[in-house]
Amino acid sequence: MGFANIWHNLDWSVLTDILFSVLPALLCITLHELSHGAVALALGDDTAKRAGRLTLNPISHIDPWGMVMMVLFRFGWAKPVPVNMYKFKKPRQGMALTALAGPVSNLVIAAVFLFLYGILYEPLYVRGGALARSVFQMVSTTGYLSLALAIFNIIPISPLDGSKVLFAFLSDSAYDKLMRYERYGMILLMLLVISGGLSGVLGNVTGWVYDKLFFIAEFGFELVN
Repeated sequence: MGFANIWHNLDWSVLTDILFSVLPALLCITLHELSHGAVALALGDDTAKRAGRLTLNPISHIDPWGMVMMVLFRFGWAKPVPVNMYKFKKPRQGMALTALAGPVSNLVIAAVFLFLYGILYEPLYVRGGALARSVFQMVSTTGYLSLALAIFNIIPISPLDGSKVLFAFLSDSAYDKLMRYERYGMILLMLLVISGGLSGVLGNVTGWVYDKLFFIAEFGFELVN
């Protein structure tokens, strides 16, 4: 009886809040990295496939620090998909297209979940109970988080996707020089996000873009009402 009382009196809100934050992050990073691997394979590089990264299993894509950053700061990263650019017919262009695949996939996810936001607003948020509203909040979080991931990853700092796109337009000597400093980019990014120097700007940009794309949610709402 004592255990039953303790069980029923537990505050599960913290656990559900964490769960509904982690699940969107897992979805966003999994599809982001899967897109990198799929485009690389289509362009002739099977490195990601052979490494077992063409999978919907999020465990294969999780970077622990990047995951923590996404849950706490709404900006983070996954474990990079291995790519051998020299298997592409045009290595630099192939690398740029492979890099762009991640942010583009996140833009598509954001659009899909904004559409779901509009469709589900009335049944889940307006008429639903506590659980339904939590599910609705997860839909909203997924759309925002995916957009934030896309914007974060187009920053031209190694090893983010934006740097791979930028490198495609540089000379060979400049490209090789920047690649030597790639490992220090992650340290710089972590310091910028934790200090708030980057997250504030990215939060404002993400919020602005989210507002501009909110017409997708409005379209979904009008479609079912």
